[in-house]
Amino acid sequence: MPYRPIGAHAKVTGGLATGSLRYAAEVGAEAIQVFVSNPRAWAPSNGDAGQDAALREHVAATGLAVFVHAPYLVNVGSPDPLVRERSVAAIRHSLRRGRDIGARGVVVHTGSAVGSDRDTALGRVRECLLPLLGELDDDEPGLLLEPMAGQTLCAALPDLEPYLDRLDWHPRAGVCLDTCHAFAAGHDLATAHGTAQAMRALQAATRDQRGRLGLIHANDAKDGLGSGRDRHENIGAGQIGAAAFGRLLRHPVTEGVPFVVETPGDQSGHARDVAALRALR
Repeated sequence: MPYRPIGAHAKVTGGLATGSLRYAAEVGAEAIQVFVSNPRAWAPSNGDAGQDAALREHVAATGLAVFVHAPYLVNVGSPDPLVRERSVAAIRHSLRRGRDIGARGVVVHTGSAVGSDRDTALGRVRECLLPLLGELDDDEPGLLLEPMAGQTLCAALPDLEPYLDRLDWHPRAGVCLDTCHAFAAGHDLATAHGTAQAMRALQAATRDQRGRLGLIHANDAKDGLGSGRDRHENIGAGQIGAAAFGRLLRHPVTEGVPFVVETPGDQSGHARDVAALRALR
């Protein structure tokens, strides 16, 4: 596999393996991210054992980097106990399905305090996630915590340190860096100096532990620096700019880390963005 595999969030029309692998081939993806249930609903999907086995066998044979994104509704910092209960169930389901298909990790949004104080919300995060992390074997996908845009528990990169601290720096707790989210949180990836600062902030927040960074969501940003808005744009068409992704693809911190686009548009848009990143690499 390439040094930094480049791919896309894949559509799974026709079956998880059939659809995602066809999509990967058509957009030139060396890595894919998939949903294993409706991302905007709590109800889990049992999936298809044949499709799971086919994708798992393909991963074993080719080394394709596969990731699962947990549902958007997940919020382990919520003051609502029902939301937390459903969030834990959704993450556990995503982890189980990730194991079934040979995924490397499950991306989970870090969540919001929803009006409560930050310290209390981080306590809820601990109560929800530590037991899930403790259930994981070494050969199963780990959690990849994704800082979010806007008023959340974890937006700016330094917010990762207290978050991981509440999880006792569990070895199965990793990070998914979304470039649009980071830009919206005030990290100026559009400049060489800002990119270097952001990577230093990430290193500091993860205590420079190799392997914590497991995935990068490579998304340009529609809105300006520090906007707090999560609106993705195609590579080079937004406020971050194409050059930034070249810098990230060559930075030592991203060594061996897959880049996956979640950019707007149809399959042809993803194909153009994957090609752009591959050229920058």
